[in-house]
Amino acid sequence: MKRIDSLIEMLKSEPEDVFLNYALAVEFVGEKKYAEAETQFLKTVNLNSEYLPCYYQLGQVTEKLKKEKEALEYYKTGLALAQKQNNQKAVNEINEAIFLLED
Repeated sequence: MKRIDSLIEMLKSEPEDVFLNYALAVEFVGEKKYAEAETQFLKTVNLNSEYLPCYYQLGQVTEKLKKEKEALEYYKTGLALAQKQNNQKAVNEINEAIFLLED
């Protein structure tokens, strides 16, 4: 069974599990299914708006979908959350993504 199929099966019994939803989104990215990944990352953020890794990933995915304005919004939301959580590594990564997108 593929990892995506395993995650989908696990989500049937735990549809509100933040990590399983995030992991499924990451698997979609790995298979270059960016629209599905975006949907899954958004579901994850709706389950937990403080789940920081989602915002960087959402920015990356929406850039691949040529939605630069949305990507910038996700990055900026993630940046504010990273600062609130005192996560300097995430602040640096997101700042770089913003810089590259605005360049």
